[in-house]
Amino acid sequence: MEEVVGRLRTDQMGALVTFIGVVRSESKGRPVKRIEIQVYPEMARRQLEAIRSEALEKFGVDDIAIVHRYGTLEASDNIMMIVVGAAHRAEAFDACRYVIDNIKRRVPIWKKEITPDGDFWVEEGEL
Repeated sequence: MEEVVGRLRTDQMGALVTFIGVVRSESKGRPVKRIEIQVYPEMARRQLEAIRSEALEKFGVDDIAIVHRYGTLEASDNIMMIVVGAAHRAEAFDACRYVIDNIKRRVPIWKKEITPDGDFWVEEGEL
């Protein structure tokens, strides 16, 4: 995480907004042991870059880094990190929310929760 922030940071930025998504240990009242994240890598990379470019233009922020893991992750593992650097905090927060919301809507990523009661795919809108 420090490495991503360090690469993005400049002395021109007055704000660095960071979002870290974490694997929850409970979902819908069920304990979650781990999750499996599947992705169509080529399409996901294109969508992530498109979302990044849109946010840079729309909010006038200086830079954005997006990291999203896939594979098998344990409860409390980090899934995603978004860092937005900008001159001012309002634009950085707005851009970060835009990126998160659009990742959930547009990027081909599927999550399966592994619980003691069985495996459950996370439906769209629940990510």
